[in-house]
Amino acid sequence: MKKTKVVCIGEALIDRIRNKSDDAFTDFLGGAPANVACALKKLETDSVFLGCLGDDEFGGNFIEKFNELGVNIDFLQLDRNFPTRIVKVNRDNFGDRYFSGFDSRYQTLFADEVLSWDVLKKHTNSLEQLFLETKYFVTGTIILSSPTSAECISNLLREAKKFDIKIIVDLNWREVFWDCSSKNNKREKVNLIKNFLKHSHILKMAKEEAVLFFENEDPREISGEISNKPDVVITDGGNPISWFINGFQGTTKVINSSKIVDTTGAGDAFLAGLISKLTTTDNTLTELEIKKYVEFASVCGYLTCIGEGAIEQQPNSKKVNQFIGSQIL
Repeated sequence: MKKTKVVCIGEALIDRIRNKSDDAFTDFLGGAPANVACALKKLETDSVFLGCLGDDEFGGNFIEKFNELGVNIDFLQLDRNFPTRIVKVNRDNFGDRYFSGFDSRYQTLFADEVLSWDVLKKHTNSLEQLFLETKYFVTGTIILSSPTSAECISNLLREAKKFDIKIIVDLNWREVFWDCSSKNNKREKVNLIKNFLKHSHILKMAKEEAVLFFENEDPREISGEISNKPDVVITDGGNPISWFINGFQGTTKVINSSKIVDTTGAGDAFLAGLISKLTTTDNTLTELEIKKYVEFASVCGYLTCIGEGAIEQQPNSKKVNQFIGSQIL
């Protein structure tokens, strides 16, 4: 059986982005795994979102969007006790965003933190069929910040090994998500995440994350520090992307433009672009193919930045290819 599916595991949440001109805000559907699942469908890749949403209006909005795009949500969990998380996002004058906390009101726990293995394992036959058809699991590290969701991803990764599913990890360090974690200090959290990275076959991170977790910016050297020796891709905003893939090492320029409005979800679109290319081949990649794949992914990220929000701005393959054809990158 040919493996074609990509399962994106973890958070779907609301990015509450504050306007530049005043104190008003706009709500956008977001969350890295949800963003990747949606971007993949726009790039004609069969994606599944596996996460937990609140049984509320925002949860309903996500379901509507997933259905509109054709993202498989057969394994989506809805929770009546905990709401869909709302993240407060501010932007600087360059469109770069930073998180300033959550709209928690009276809640201290959110739906994405209670993704349950006990619920999933009740669907053994359906899960097994999904695993048989899946080429990649995609997840981040925010899922580790809650004991319940951490248990779920641990069990999913254990099952993945039985079905030869490759694991893609976006490090995606967001300290604010760990504020209520039982881990007492930053070093303890960092060590927990570094241990988790040993499961990865492909590891994506931002430059600042590479420095924080590895005190290094060289993707080849970082790969060598991890027991699984994953491929490593390091993004750095408007600076070139560094990568070490299939034994080849290189850099890829990205587009800097005054058209950039909002960088929310750019890294997720980039990752989806890369995955969409990787799913098309079972062959060992050549250096030229890798360069083309990373270039394609970088344009996916750029085109997502020229409007507000993550999911709405994600491009389809035609738009990306047309842009590449019209540019000298």
